[in-house]
Amino acid sequence: MMMTLWASAAILAVAPAQADLDRLAATMGYRYTILTNRSASCPTGIPRCFEADIAIAVPRDAPSLPVEIRYSLVNPVLKVESDLFDNRTINGDLNVLTLKPGRSLTPGQVYHVKLTGLGAFFSRNHMMPNATLAAAGLAPRVIAATRTGTDAETGLETLPFVAPMTDEATLARSAPDDQTLWRTPERAFALYAERGAASPVDVAILPRPMTVRRPAGAPIDLSGGLRVTTDGIARAAIAPALAGLPVGRVPLTIRKTAGLAAEGYRLTIGQGGVTIAAADAAGASYALRSLAQQMAAEGPRLRPLIVEDAPRYGFRGLHIDLARNFHSKAEILKLIEQMAAYKLNTLHLHLGDDEGWRLQIAALPELTEIGAYRCEDLSEKTCLSPQLGADPARDAPSNGYLTAADYTDILRAAAARQIAVIPSFDMPGHSRAAIRSMEVRYQRLMAKGDRVGAERFRLVEPGDTTRYSSVQHYDDNTLNVCIDSTYRFIDTVIDAIAGLHKAAGVPLTTYHIGADETAGAWTQSPACKVMMARTGLQPKQLGAYFIERISADLARRGIAVAGWSDGLGHTDPARMPAKVQTNIWSNLHAGGVAEAHGQANHGWKTVLSIPDLGYFDMPYAADPDETGYDWASRGVDSFQVFGFMPGNLAANAALIPNILAQPKSIADTVPLQPGREIAGIQAQLWSETVRRDSQVDYMLFPRLLALAERAWRKPDWEPAYVAGAGYEPGDARVDRAKLLAGWRDFAGRISVQMRMLDRAGVTYRLAPPGARIAGGRLEANAEFPGTPIEYRMGGATAWRRYDGPVAVTGAVELRTRTPDGRRASRTVTVSP
Repeated sequence: MMMTLWASAAILAVAPAQADLDRLAATMGYRYTILTNRSASCPTGIPRCFEADIAIAVPRDAPSLPVEIRYSLVNPVLKVESDLFDNRTINGDLNVLTLKPGRSLTPGQVYHVKLTGLGAFFSRNHMMPNATLAAAGLAPRVIAATRTGTDAETGLETLPFVAPMTDEATLARSAPDDQTLWRTPERAFALYAERGAASPVDVAILPRPMTVRRPAGAPIDLSGGLRVTTDGIARAAIAPALAGLPVGRVPLTIRKTAGLAAEGYRLTIGQGGVTIAAADAAGASYALRSLAQQMAAEGPRLRPLIVEDAPRYGFRGLHIDLARNFHSKAEILKLIEQMAAYKLNTLHLHLGDDEGWRLQIAALPELTEIGAYRCEDLSEKTCLSPQLGADPARDAPSNGYLTAADYTDILRAAAARQIAVIPSFDMPGHSRAAIRSMEVRYQRLMAKGDRVGAERFRLVEPGDTTRYSSVQHYDDNTLNVCIDSTYRFIDTVIDAIAGLHKAAGVPLTTYHIGADETAGAWTQSPACKVMMARTGLQPKQLGAYFIERISADLARRGIAVAGWSDGLGHTDPARMPAKVQTNIWSNLHAGGVAEAHGQANHGWKTVLSIPDLGYFDMPYAADPDETGYDWASRGVDSFQVFGFMPGNLAANAALIPNILAQPKSIADTVPLQPGREIAGIQAQLWSETVRRDSQVDYMLFPRLLALAERAWRKPDWEPAYVAGAGYEPGDARVDRAKLLAGWRDFAGRISVQMRMLDRAGVTYRLAPPGARIAGGRLEANAEFPGTPIEYRMGGATAWRRYDGPVAVTGAVELRTRTPDGRRASRTVTVSP
């Protein structure tokens, strides 16, 4: 009885303290301000750094608690200046501000923490949300002021605790030779004007077909629907494409036809009906998608039309990162339907990385029980630590995983639309979620006395004392490539995934192992020392050994290996299987051309994943209010993607500057050998800053449509490839007049696609309008037609429709709206 009374007293003593912490977290002020990207006080040896201020406002009625503040900052913290706090990095991007000895929070005070960080901080959206307040013995709580919000007009996520960035002189550039300029309304106006007005829409099909003819004849009225008959192509194989068309009495004949290129088709509208000749089910589906797009533009009465079409590249891909932040099954299924609409045929699902494991593996339940969730348990016995500003709530949308049934549904939905799925689990680096999950498994089984079971899938070696830091600043994210349990784990995962594919009726043909950004691990591993002594390998060769071994294991299963180009570039091609897919992800101005050609010359299936135009986690434009990382490019807008020349990589120097916005030449130092070719193009969306499904849509669309166009059709302005030929900025061999003509045609077709995207519930990005005030008159323009411009001035709350130049006084706010009027762009301001 006395023990029970003592326990009750202890609970009563703790309860007020937890309530005090909760109240403090709910009322504490927290403001993050970027001061400069050109700090004069960088530590010795650091070429560039930024300065920021964290203002912490303590409420007047704050309780006295020995608290610490945990926050995420992707840039490494170099130093902190504060009378109250010290800073230390826990791991990755997770930092903690701890009270200095003898110090405490004073009610009613505002404390400033000045921090200096590595690199630059160009966007408000780089600051991660969900800083937490913690105290010993109490459950940590998210500081309410650091939670995300939602803009009522745009539907976009907001970070209310991050101060506006308005001083272009100190914040736009990180070095004297950086030529980056923010895309202000005035600059956007000039840019859109230079690109020209969109062309009137006749044929709205996107991607644009190879050939289009308009024969004479009477229109066909499809308002009564279509009566479908097929010959040689099963109706079930094209069911999703048929689903978007009305059913009725007008004859639609679909026939498998020899002599057409793979995925090719001929669509004929006229003489009382519609006929489709197709090489295969994919070609028939694409013809039906083209028909639906033309009906969306032209209405049910279609003038005669003959389309002959086939893709330029056989690989047209989209990569989605579910690992950093989870995205729902519903979002993936929506994207699969949009991929089919725009004739993309490969979905690369990134399901495992440092911050999360997102696919259920029945034999290894800890992978999702632990690795699919982030919470405030820094011991990581129940979840992973909250990297990237993760919401620690277990039911947060950024937490979670695909069940085996979810994955099977995705496979079937993709296959029904002729889309191949490539699963990706990064290794041997980028593997922290797997490592921590298997450590929990190890500890659980050891506690039961099952040493054999505990060690069966352990991914680290207890005696390995190697110290390293990964690119994302983890010191524990790399598999040990010298122990048998690593390979036993990988075999188990691959066999499980192959089983899921088999159950879905979609054999696993390609498995992506990542293989990129492996830290300098293993130098002090006892097992690796034994292996190196036996084989003569050096520490830097162990990564290649791992890739070659896993690649051979996959080949024996009949599965092709895929990986990122930097890791595969360390291997000996003679030791690799015959079938290898490499994703080239070096920048155009940083060796990407040589790497692409060099790996294609090995005979590998070479897919262009080049960040300058294919990393859609980069911002659309250099603007502090745009979301996205910017290590590869300060702006990747739809025009830059549309202008890409995949068949002549060096020629892109004519259009695309380097990371500092400097026009630079590109040489072809490793020419593409005769008979070698690029296999295709893939768009990438990494999700470090993408926490919501709506943000996935925003970052992908509409520029994914521009990439689909380039993957399908050779651009008119792309000069023929000549081995060894380099290019200069503005090179006359790249016909800019043809580029602009092509863009105006594309912009006209985009207006039709936006209406279709609206109906599909895709929250694509609306670019704010360009605008200027000249002679007291407001002039405005939009990136794409069909997006009405609205304006207001003088503090007015009501918006007016912009229909042409108008007299204004003072500053004016502007925005664009979707064709259906349901969403608006970000609001921008232009002043006289």
